[in-house]
Amino acid sequence: MNKLKKENLYEGQNFEDIKHIDENGVEFWYARELMPILQYSNWQNFEKIIEKAKKSCENSDISVFEHFTDVSKLSKRANNAEVEIKDYKLTRYACYLIAQNGDSRKKVIALAQTYFAVQTRKQEITEKEYSMLTEDEKRFYQRNLTRKGNYSLNQTAKKAGVKNFDKFHNAGYKGLYNGETADDIAKRKGLRYREDILDNMGSEELAANLFRITQTESRLKKDNINSEKEANKTHYKIGKNIREVIAKNGGTMPEDLPTPKKSLKQLEKEYKLC
Repeated sequence: MNKLKKENLYEGQNFEDIKHIDENGVEFWYARELMPILQYSNWQNFEKIIEKAKKSCENSDISVFEHFTDVSKLSKRANNAEVEIKDYKLTRYACYLIAQNGDSRKKVIALAQTYFAVQTRKQEITEKEYSMLTEDEKRFYQRNLTRKGNYSLNQTAKKAGVKNFDKFHNAGYKGLYNGETADDIAKRKGLRYREDILDNMGSEELAANLFRITQTESRLKKDNINSEKEANKTHYKIGKNIREVIAKNGGTMPEDLPTPKKSLKQLEKEYKLC
């Protein structure tokens, strides 16, 4: 794949430019800085989106206060007078929920959803770069992230007491795919025995699975899960929550997304022959 030239968006700023790092090395964003990049000009309107995002967080049984922290700032007016204005410190997950609840007609909202769902510190790509990729390139990119994500998730799940990893991963698939196991998904896609289902997904389907993977690992760590039964239950619940978010936003269910004509392994072989 060609290396793409980096380019900033939105009047010289993108989501990386407004990212902050606190004293503990944890990344966060300010709502007031995120608002113009998501093309909202009125705080009252944007705060309505934030409230919807907070409700989505609450409905997912995730602590709102951990992801949306109220903060106050001093803002200068024309006469140099300072007034206190409301703001929020947002986690990556909070930003993702805001994007999910934003105006879906705006292209930047779709870019924000992708950025906050799949961006990692290890392998960064700007939202402009991602939008310029072909569908196959997006698949390779997303597949690489899911591969790394699954490796990290397995390490965390092992510490949580998981021994039967097939059952653990199937719990997540069942939540996201309305009861389907990995074998069920493979059969529906018409794959050969032991052919990798993730290699036979489009970029949108891979992104949904990546979000399932990263959020499950985060929850296992945060809740200090220490039993296989609870780990499986958590994986299922996260998968189901993501499915509900997709449904709420009028998205396509993962099992209804088209299976690419060529697997990533096939494409890799073709690229090597070029």
